[in-house]
Amino acid sequence: MRLALAQLNPVVGDLAGNGERILEACRQAHAQGAHVVLTPELSLWGYPPRDLLLLPARRQQQQQVLDQLAGQLAEHSGDLALLVGIAAASGDRQLPNLHNAIALVQGGRWRVVARKQLLPSYDVFDERRYFRPAAAPAVLDLSCAGRHLRLGLTICEDLWVEEDLLGQRLAGPDPVAALQPQGVDLLVNHSASPFAQGKLALRQELAGRAAQRLNCPVVYVNQVGGNDELVFDGASFVVDAGGSVVARLPCCEEAVQVWQPAGGRAAVEPRAMATAIEPPDLPEQLFLALVLGVRDYARKCGFRQALLGLSGGIDSALVAVIAAAALGADQVQALLMPSPWSSAGSIADAEDLAARLGVGTHTLPIRQLMDAFDSALTPALGQRPDGLTAENLQSRIRGTLLMAVANQQGRLLLSTGNKSELAVGYCTLYGDMNGGLAVIGDLYKTSVFRLCAWLDSRAAGSCRQALGLPAEGELIGHAIRSKPPSAELRPDQRDSDSLPDYAVLDPVLKALVERRCSPEQLVSEGTDPALVGRVTGLLSRAEFKRRQAAPVLKVSGQAFGSGWRMPIAAV
Repeated sequence: MRLALAQLNPVVGDLAGNGERILEACRQAHAQGAHVVLTPELSLWGYPPRDLLLLPARRQQQQQVLDQLAGQLAEHSGDLALLVGIAAASGDRQLPNLHNAIALVQGGRWRVVARKQLLPSYDVFDERRYFRPAAAPAVLDLSCAGRHLRLGLTICEDLWVEEDLLGQRLAGPDPVAALQPQGVDLLVNHSASPFAQGKLALRQELAGRAAQRLNCPVVYVNQVGGNDELVFDGASFVVDAGGSVVARLPCCEEAVQVWQPAGGRAAVEPRAMATAIEPPDLPEQLFLALVLGVRDYARKCGFRQALLGLSGGIDSALVAVIAAAALGADQVQALLMPSPWSSAGSIADAEDLAARLGVGTHTLPIRQLMDAFDSALTPALGQRPDGLTAENLQSRIRGTLLMAVANQQGRLLLSTGNKSELAVGYCTLYGDMNGGLAVIGDLYKTSVFRLCAWLDSRAAGSCRQALGLPAEGELIGHAIRSKPPSAELRPDQRDSDSLPDYAVLDPVLKALVERRCSPEQLVSEGTDPALVGRVTGLLSRAEFKRRQAAPVLKVSGQAFGSGWRMPIAAV
């Protein structure tokens, strides 16, 4: 029996459109000789649908779309079986009254065949708000074209049960253990697992453990695409009964690929399978995820063009490269907004970068606007603005110009701040924080430098070429990568005037934000107590800024977004 892994990019809430995408995937799979099509978790809704699940009209629409899909599938693809992710009603008046479920669509009909057992309510997940857990594992005896297969069906978190790999696990049953006496031929995991650095390898380890425990292959089919702050990398795969990867779908791309369990062979052209078997290296995975996140955020929110401020610094340079790769350089516009304190080198570096990328620029000097604000504010302040007030005014002038151009031209304004700045509040509300999407807001400054170094290396050549970027030579440029970080808000200003060196700051931030370490724990591990106290205070005081920030593309285990729920007024 040949199974098709349909790695799909749904639009959240577009049940009719997602139904069409699923139907088209079934047509492709049928043409490749597939008997069964496997789709990701909640593939009819797109993940995460959040409070759209609470709307009765949407639930009714799901019923209609499933009925239509069943009829169309039977008409065009014969006995092809489809396993599709849906929200299934519980059938009673208790809340929550839905299950995160899988429906079998076959022979002109559909029925629910599996329900999720482990419902995550940590980090960005909030499934217990909408769903109730299933009490038992799901086994499906499936017949197609005279062939029979006994499938164990799990949904995303149901596979995440190996405490020694994870360090901890969600309380509840072990769905893999419950399937051990069932004698399944194959385990399927329908997933919507967001991208995080290093997560692909962890998924494969978890699937490999399950394969060894059940002595059968495991098929892991994952959603792909950007939905708000989350980026789903796809990277679906199959492991054999020994836990070795035998088939893999691409990272950050839609794909429909057929695999045949017997012998672990793929029913596709061998060369295509061979090129897909090795995943991209870690910097490339990260870059592809960021590009996909920008592309889908723009597309799904109705934008074709983007705008950003280009300063000649490394952060805005990286965002410009990502935007050009995501949307095409001809769809990206950059504003250069030099002040009296901007160095000639920074202006030249910004212009050179734009020329390398093919991004259009406009230069809008802000000296006259700064003078006008100073004159307007002097009567109220009793003096000309100075110090932090004057520095923030520069940022807010630039933010106002960017928003005006974005409004007038219908462009998506991209914020260029990094995670280190966002963590300690080294950013200006209604200034450089302006924007519809914070592209690198989950990358520490040191991570920005590393990613830019990779982009300028030969190792990035094929990736750059595939994304329509110049394939040879430096892209970011040595001049940008080697200069000391500076916002150039006053003469000879450097970030290090206000902050610890990023090589010192970022490990402390990572411990506080991602490991949730206490200050006492960091000190006990050998970190300077004065440094810990200073950084902890900055992190806490900046919470009100982060609450007002643009959505941050999540690429780490803990981003500043829906999974970070710290109070503003707290000790």
